[in-house]
Order: sequence, then structure tokens, then C-alpha cells
Amino acid sequence: MCDTPVFVAIPAMDELHDLPLTLQDLAAQTYSSFSVYICVNQPDAYWHDPEKVDICHRNQQLMALLQQYRGLSLHLIDKTSEGKGWTGNDYGVGWARKLLFENILTQANDGDIIISLDADTRIHPDYIRSIAHNFSAHPTFPAIAVPYYHPLSGIELYDKALLRYELYMRNYAINLMRINSPYGFTAIGSAIAMRAGALRKIGGITPLKSGEDFYLVQKFRKMAPIGNYNDECVYPAARVSDRVIFGTGPAILKGSRGDWNSYPIYHQNLFKEIAEAYQQIPTLYHTNIANTFLDSLNKKQNKEYLWQKIRQNTRDLAHFEQAFHEKADGLRILQFLRQQQQSCPISDEKALFDNLTSWVPDQIPSWFNAEQKIQDYSVEQLNELRDILFKLEMEYRKSID
Repeated sequence: MCDTPVFVAIPAMDELHDLPLTLQDLAAQTYSSFSVYICVNQPDAYWHDPEKVDICHRNQQLMALLQQYRGLSLHLIDKTSEGKGWTGNDYGVGWARKLLFENILTQANDGDIIISLDADTRIHPDYIRSIAHNFSAHPTFPAIAVPYYHPLSGIELYDKALLRYELYMRNYAINLMRINSPYGFTAIGSAIAMRAGALRKIGGITPLKSGEDFYLVQKFRKMAPIGNYNDECVYPAARVSDRVIFGTGPAILKGSRGDWNSYPIYHQNLFKEIAEAYQQIPTLYHTNIANTFLDSLNKKQNKEYLWQKIRQNTRDLAHFEQAFHEKADGLRILQFLRQQQQSCPISDEKALFDNLTSWVPDQIPSWFNAEQKIQDYSVEQLNELRDILFKLEMEYRKSID
């Protein structure tokens, strides 16, 4: 039987240094039935901006390098040459991914696989093979939220910020997985794989300047359960960046300045109201329930009789539950947690200590406590905490797939 065709989509802006390394990894893949689509891009206005024009010149160098590249089936999309860049407000990584996916869908059959990657992300030789095997073993998955692991840079300030950000992300994902939330996944643009037919069915990606990966995976999850585990991870670069509003780059930038307001370590107790709401969905199908999370959903939706209307429009409990989770989605969960955190703040240190004490009491290092500020730990200590959460997260990912 022939291997399923795979299409790798890579947006690239000012990636003259990193993209060649990613291409080396792609050239070393043990899976052969794949092609690579790269969109080299930037706003066209950069050509006339003295502070940005160097990006255009480096993009041109990258285009020249890619045009001469041998060893891979490369398809280039030129959104960098003067007169071809983004115009108006339609620009950024979200628009690059949209253009890449649209080009791929003109060639891909519904059963083919699309891998979303970034130009600074490293992968092992069996990565594409592992994704193809995963989809083959799980024919109902529309997409896979692939595990990730950021390599350290060797720059202490940025590595500490990166590790603190990973503690936030992994703690958040584990808490959602523990309560069996449908939205217990981490959406990273370089760590998503999908079926072409599923991408067509959801109408493609919404081209936001930031967060497009989150909304994409959420749309897939509203279609059907997604994969959350893969034998191979991706290894995205940990770089400081202000290109986007959300994500690793801006988090490291803000974190290196001591600003973690947007990335609190949530205490497991904050998830109890969500878990309770999940457990009482059969009751909610018949009557309203007093619950803080449900109340917040009513307010966010601006509908006093939200659940009554859903009851009227669903024919049984299974469809009601599906409609419930479409309303109580990942965005609403995050908004609720932020609201609860603000009204009853718990320090990051206490939250992380209490969570780890509850989850893996036998793995807590002797030096870790609830009083010392997280940012005061060394890179080595933070990395040890990261690895504890990574191992636990992988166990949860595997158990729910």
C-alpha cells in the first residue's frame, strides 16, 4: 500500500538562519511521500520603511536559497518581493498559514495529511512517519495537537522566561486533562497536523495575527475528538519576538522583563467548578443549575435563558452535551479562569507547589517550596520542574487518546 501523501506548510519571515536547519531535518525524514510548501512573507510597506527594509533583503536572500535548494519537493509562495507583500491589515503568520493551506488544498485529497510547521522548528527523522502512522491508527481524528518541547538557548535570562512559560502551559493543559475537558490540549502553530478533508469541512483557518493556531484546533475539536499524543515531538525554537501578540516569543519577551500577569499558574481548585458543571450536564439537560462556571457562560453569551434554548434545539442528551461544549469552549474556559484568578488570586508559587504535591508527591525536588519566587530558581531547577510536568502531561496525553 502506498504511503499517504503529506503536505508540510511553513510560513517564513526573516528566517534566513533557521529555515535551512529545518530543511535539513525534513531532508532526513524516513518518510518519503511528502512535499513542502513555504510562504516567504512580510508586509509590502517594509520595502519603504528604513527600520524594516533589511527584513525584505534577507527574505530575498532566503527566496534565492530556496529556489536553488535540491533534495526536497519545494513549492514557494512569494509574498516578499516588492509589490507582492501583504497590504493593508491582512498580514502576519495567520494570513501566511491561510495562503499555504489554500494552495495545498488545491492539490490534496481529503484523506491526505497537512502538517503545520514553523521555520525555526526542529524535528527528528521519524516525525512525518509518526504523524502518518498516527492518523492511520486513528481514522476518526480530524487533527492532532502534537506534543512539543522547547530546547534551551543557553541565554539564562531567556531560558528562565521560556521555562516559566512552559510551566504555565503544561500546568494549564494538565488541569484540563485531569477533569476530562474536551479542550485539554495545547495549540502551537508548529505542532498541529490535520486531514485535508477536515480542514475543508471547517472552512479553513481564520487568519488572525495571533492565536490562529488556538482557534484552528478548537474548530477541529468541535467537529470531533482530536489526537493529543504522538510518538514524536516537535522542538520549536525559543526566541524573543514582538511579531505577534500571543505565543512563545512575546511571552519570553514579557517574562524576561518580569511581567507574568498574562500567564498565571492556575491552582487546581479553580477547575473544580468546571469539573462540576461537566458532571451535571445530564441534570442541566432538564433544569438549570447554580454553578459559577455556568453563570459566567450565561453572562458571556448575554443570554439569560441559554440552556433552555439549547434544550429546545437538541433532541437528546448526547446532542445537548455536544452543544454545551460548543458554548463552553476553550476560550470561555480561559476567560472564566482569569476572572476567578483575579477575584481570588493564588500566588504562582503556591499554585504550582500545591498542584505538584497533589499530582506527583514522590517526584517533588527537595529544594522546591511554596515560598521561593519561581523566577529565583536556576535554569537547571526550572528545567527539572518543566521535565516533571512534561512527563506527566505526556502520560495524560497518551491515556486520553
